[in-house]
Amino acid sequence: MRWIRSNGLSIFFLLILVAALIGQAISGVRVYNGEQLQHGGTAISQWEYVKGPIFWGHVMENWESEFLQFTLFIGATVLLVQRGSAESKEPQNAGRAPHRPGFRGWLYGNSLVLSMTAIFLATWAAQSLGNLREFNSQELEHGGEATTWLEYIASPDFWERTFQNWQSEFLAVGTMVVFSIYLRQAGSPESKRLDTPHSENTPTY
Repeated sequence: MRWIRSNGLSIFFLLILVAALIGQAISGVRVYNGEQLQHGGTAISQWEYVKGPIFWGHVMENWESEFLQFTLFIGATVLLVQRGSAESKEPQNAGRAPHRPGFRGWLYGNSLVLSMTAIFLATWAAQSLGNLREFNSQELEHGGEATTWLEYIASPDFWERTFQNWQSEFLAVGTMVVFSIYLRQAGSPESKRLDTPHSENTPTY
């Protein structure tokens, strides 16, 4: 019980992640089968849908945009500041902090943004492959020709899907940065203390 309480935040988000994936899989296969039957196609099982390109392409679309959000946010807060925001350092502390000497010191000092960047690139690549399979499947169904991966990542379909996810992440981060200047949430480390003036970037709880 003590272990669960000490790790409650990560456990909570893991559980709701699994629940959301299950919900997406259940609703997604119903949408897919409905469209297939409407156009004279064949319905597929839940398992076929979950292991197929449509489900994982959609999952990766969301994951890669989330990791891009955190990668940019972590990197931007090293050099850039926002006066009064709980998401920013004090203006006088802008810039890089010293890290341990040597390559291993540099690697550890930048391990968070490097890890986020690696996951972003991996999920972005996985998104492109999943969406490519979905795109080619639809093209072949309608008498078209299959597209290569390089052709697909240069196509409007790929970039429309990508920018659709990115803009929502940028909006969310920008809103959080600005809202944390003026608004408070008692007890949250993402908020300044209730008695902190709007103009100050004081340490959180």
